[in-house]
Amino acid sequence: MTNTPNILIVYTGGTIGMVKDYKTGALKAFDFSQISSKIPELQQLNCSISTISFDEPIDSSNMNVNYYVKIAEIISENYEEYDGFVVLTGSDTMSYTSSAISFMFENLQKPIIFTGSQLPIGDLRTDAKENLITSIQVASANKKGVPIIQEVGLYFEYKLYRANRTTKINADQFEAFASMNYPPIAESGVHLNFNHPLLLKPKLNESKLVFRKKLDNNVAILKLFPGITEAVVRSFINIPNIKGIVLETYGSGNAPTEKWFINLLEEAIAKNIYIVNVTQCTGGSVILGHYETSSDLKRIGVVGGKDITTETAVAKMMYLIGEKLPKEDFKRYFETSLRGEIG
Repeated sequence: MTNTPNILIVYTGGTIGMVKDYKTGALKAFDFSQISSKIPELQQLNCSISTISFDEPIDSSNMNVNYYVKIAEIISENYEEYDGFVVLTGSDTMSYTSSAISFMFENLQKPIIFTGSQLPIGDLRTDAKENLITSIQVASANKKGVPIIQEVGLYFEYKLYRANRTTKINADQFEAFASMNYPPIAESGVHLNFNHPLLLKPKLNESKLVFRKKLDNNVAILKLFPGITEAVVRSFINIPNIKGIVLETYGSGNAPTEKWFINLLEEAIAKNIYIVNVTQCTGGSVILGHYETSSDLKRIGVVGGKDITTETAVAKMMYLIGEKLPKEDFKRYFETSLRGEIG
């Protein structure tokens, strides 16, 4: 790392990149190449800033695996030239996107910080400026030339989270994200305080960055609810080309014990469809076999998601299926923390 860190901002789209035309009241895309003139406070940061924007900014609702790869490729191609990265996306799917990016980089030793805003950057009361300024500060923070953050983070409203631990919880408040099962890894107040014991540390014997972009999006989320019918569950396991199902169960991993339900899941597993059990609760963990209502799931080979979020379970499933692992390896790797995503 140089004395003055080089930070690359990657703008994909989203509310943060909008400014209001006060003559018409319409929102238009912000030119991030002019960012220093629009946000002069950035000049006080001890770093140099470059920007790359998608040719056509996308709404986060249109985010997909092709855009995941595009974001990751921009970072991969510029990895050696920059000391940290700030990725700006829409907040609605930010937890999904940032979780996927965390799996796409193995042996990451530089910060990739996702952020966005609830209000456009040109609004009078916007949260965009603070989120952006602090994210750049986080991405450029180092100790003796070594980045303090060496993982994928998500910064919003004074808190830096491990990205693959987050969920968007509020559409109207500036405090839009939460990480129910893992504390913030840094907090911004009068001082920027890093929680060093919680940070991911790269393995010393594995220094080379590995970029993995073979994601397989033939997955689905099946959320259980009282009264769910056999026809609904059967329709999921019969989706053409389906390879994985994230099963959102009750409490600590509980599900109906009716014979038709267990038989359908067993039929799916026999068809080499991976089924991962995650809890519908915002916090807590799946413990397969803890109650009788999850014992059958454990017996037939459903994978326990522990305290993983649904967003990260989807991303991890896409990643592991894309790696074309043997069946027993999928279970082992899913139940193992690869990027700090489960406890």
